[in-house]
Amino acid sequence: MINGNGWAKYCIWEHSSRVKELYARRCRLEVQEMTCAAQCAEMLTPHVTPGDSLLDAGCGSGYFFHSLRKRGIPVEYFGIDAAPSLVEIGRQILPQYGLAAERLQVMRIEDLDGDVDHVVCMNVLSNLDNYHRPLERLLRCARKTVIVRESAREQAEYAYVPDKYLDGGVDLKVYVNAYPIRELTGFMESYGFTVTRILDRHSAGKPQDVIGYPHYWVFFLAVRT
Repeated sequence: MINGNGWAKYCIWEHSSRVKELYARRCRLEVQEMTCAAQCAEMLTPHVTPGDSLLDAGCGSGYFFHSLRKRGIPVEYFGIDAAPSLVEIGRQILPQYGLAAERLQVMRIEDLDGDVDHVVCMNVLSNLDNYHRPLERLLRCARKTVIVRESAREQAEYAYVPDKYLDGGVDLKVYVNAYPIRELTGFMESYGFTVTRILDRHSAGKPQDVIGYPHYWVFFLAVRT
């Protein structure tokens, strides 16, 4: 017997009560703003014209909307994420802060099509099998800028490892990749962008332990030429 439920069954983000609780608290402004979200919003600001559109790819529950709203950045926010339960958290909570529920959609980055002015993608591509296809979708969609925060270093590291922070009884693995900086930069440039590498404020260039594995966070600011 076969069925088409494999994505939900093997999606780690659908199997962590801790993550769902944390994302709900972020949406309700009950926890401190993430440093990377603040830094990303500040990086975006000089490139925004009132009325621009922004896509938050791999948005979780859409809490980056708060970072934009807090700073009065005049963009129309849209968010996509592949985990239905995380998107539903945002749809339930964020309308009271001014974001219409339909601005959040359940969607894999690979299935994305369309165009927006700005794209933000933080802490997502490093947990996929590779970055080429999803990042290409984001670059093709963006008219002005793409801001990416991912694990990257001089030499690539690829690992498919157990996620030990999931709910009891769930035994799943996740990719923890660190992509080569020059290759990642060159890939973005090949789609017509000027790319600047920016030190991640939160990790200050040092490895950060996430779910028990080192991540080497770097921001990439790509501006269409």
